[in-house]
Amino acid sequence: MENTSGQGESAIVPAEIKGWNWGAFLLSWIWAIGNNTWIGLLALIPYAGFVMAIILGIKGKEWAWKNKKWESVDHFQRVQKKWAYWGVAICLFFFVVGLLASIIVPILVNMRQ
Repeated sequence: MENTSGQGESAIVPAEIKGWNWGAFLLSWIWAIGNNTWIGLLALIPYAGFVMAIILGIKGKEWAWKNKKWESVDHFQRVQKKWAYWGVAICLFFFVVGLLASIIVPILVNMRQ
C-alpha cells in the first residue's frame, strides 16, 4: 500500500492504524501539537477538555496519519507507542505524587498542632 500520510483529508488511513490512542487521550493538547492535529488544542478549553481528550483517543491515530508525513506505518506505530508510554508514565507519576501528598500533608499538619 502507498504511504498517504500527511495528505490531509485525501489520505487513505491503513486499517492497522485505526483504533484507540492512549497518547492522544492522556496527553491531549501536547500530543496534538506534536502530531500537527490542531483541533486537539480545544482540549485547553475548560470543561471541553475532557470531551476533546476522548475524541482524540478515538480519532487521534487517523488524524495524526492525515496531518503529518510519516516514514511508514511501522514508524507511525512506534511513535504512537512512545506517546502512549509517556502518557501513562506521566499520569502514574502525578497519581503517585498526589497519593503521597494526601498521606504526608495531613501527618505534617497534625505534627504542627
